[in-house]
Order: sequence, then C-alpha cells, then structure tokens
Amino acid sequence: MAIDKAMRAALRAVSSLDVDVKRSYKAERQMERLTARLRGKPSDYKMWDKHVRCGDHFVPVRVFSPPGDGPFPILLFFHGGGWVTGGIENYTGVCVDLAKATHRTVAVVDYRLAPEYRFPAAPEDCYAVARELFLGNTFHAENQEITLIGDSAGGNLAAVVSLMARDRGEFLPRKQILLYPSTFNDHGAGSPFPSVQENGTDYLLTSKRVEGFMELYSSSPEDFQNPYFAPLLAADLSHQPSTLIISAEFCPLRDEGEYYGTALRKAGNYVEIYRMKKALHGFFMLPPRFAPIKRAYREINHFLAREES
Repeated sequence: MAIDKAMRAALRAVSSLDVDVKRSYKAERQMERLTARLRGKPSDYKMWDKHVRCGDHFVPVRVFSPPGDGPFPILLFFHGGGWVTGGIENYTGVCVDLAKATHRTVAVVDYRLAPEYRFPAAPEDCYAVARELFLGNTFHAENQEITLIGDSAGGNLAAVVSLMARDRGEFLPRKQILLYPSTFNDHGAGSPFPSVQENGTDYLLTSKRVEGFMELYSSSPEDFQNPYFAPLLAADLSHQPSTLIISAEFCPLRDEGEYYGTALRKAGNYVEIYRMKKALHGFFMLPPRFAPIKRAYREINHFLAREES
C-alpha cells in the first residue's frame, strides 16, 4: 500500500470532490447495503444474531465465531462510519477476518445512527451491550476474556464505553483496542494537532468530512465539550483498560488518537501506540492479504497475548 506519486495524485483528485456528508449520507448508506449484498457472506464461520435491551428498544448484535470448539475470548466490536454510516452488514467481512486472525469470537454492535438518533444514542447502545456482555446472561460470557475494539467512530465509542463503565461503576473492561479513533472535538483550523492540517485534504477522509459527521452526530453545541463525545476532554483518565492504539500515517485523526494514548499513559494506564506507516484512514476495511492488515493483526495478537500472560 505504498503511496507513490501516482497514488497521491489519484487520492488528491478523489479527495478534492469532498462531497458534503450532510447531503450524501443516505446515498452512502444505500451504497454500503448494495455492496454488502453483492459481496455475499463467507461460508466458513459460525454466525448468529442477538438483541440487547436498551431502554425502550433493542440493539442488534451479530456474533461471529472462529472455526473450532469454543468458548473463545470475545472481541466486542464497535464499527466505524462517523456515527452516521456503517453497520453489521458491511462489517461482516471485517469481523469474520478478525475472528479468524485472532481466534476469538467477535460480537459487532449495530448501534443507532445519527442524525436520526443523535448523541448520546450510540454510546448508550454500545454501553448497554457491553453491560449485558459483562454482567448479563445473553452471551454466556461469564468466564471469558472480553476486549473492546473499534475503528474510527467505533474507536471513539470503545473509549467512551470504558469511561462510562468507570464512571457508572457497574463493570470495567480490562482491555481496549482503538483503531485510528476520533478523540477530539475540533478538526478545523483551530485544531492543535498537525495531522489535521497535514492529512486533512488529500487522503480521502478530509477534515471537512469529519466536521460534517460531528455536526450530524451532535444534539447541541454543548455536546462538543462532553468527554463522552470527545474522550480526550475527560478531566480524569485514570482506571482505564490496558490499551492498544493503532493510528494511520496519512489520517487526519492520527495525532489525536496517539495523544489520547499518551494521556492514558500519563494517567497510569498501560498503553501501546503503533503508527501504521503508509496507511490511510479506514485501512482496517481492506482484505487480509494487504500488508497494513497483516501488521495490524500482528500487533493486536501481540497485545492480547501480553495481556493474557
């Protein structure tokens, strides 16, 4: 996935279109559903669906199990998509590959999407599923290792669920894996992070697009100051899970994700930070044959093995 001059030019041309996500998100969802149907579903895995109550509704959860006899440790996966797109169907391939690569059960949460359901709908849905996984009997996971994991907006949600769990005192995850997570509230000219300016125009995910997602996700301007919206704003980051953060070199969210890891470490938590060289935001959606995915699986497995030793 080396980014040579030709690739840079192509990325710059596509990124320059910079369609306003506030106008395009419905069409993007339709395209995701169509692509998922055309791709079909792999046949070499076990899959089943469950539902977890959250207030007056139920949150769908799809569970993928690797080959062999379980029970297996569990990865509770929160998908990306800017809190606005994404879902179980278009993340099926990602979750199957992840289950195979880690030899773990993967449970992906189909949380409610904005703007139909704005903040804090998504974190409350994700928290409800995590709570059921840790404390309930729906998943029969009482004696299994459970790790939170998410990419992009899903990385944000994993971090937020860990903060909510500590603050509410009902359970506390031991491990979390954050893939190029969104952790801050400003992706414009006022951002303190160089990656917003360096990578915010020419690498598919633009700063303008991130700002559009956050506008669709937020219920009010006050949300931008809420640590459950932007976890880097949390005044207290103590008593958080052991954390692996994997950033992407050419991603506008690179620095805020890495800085979140540094802040967690300063608060006394164990943290590993790995920057994926020559990678774009969203690389985790690539097939397993690509080098960044192979390296990501390697880092994930090393982290999980260390935490279990």
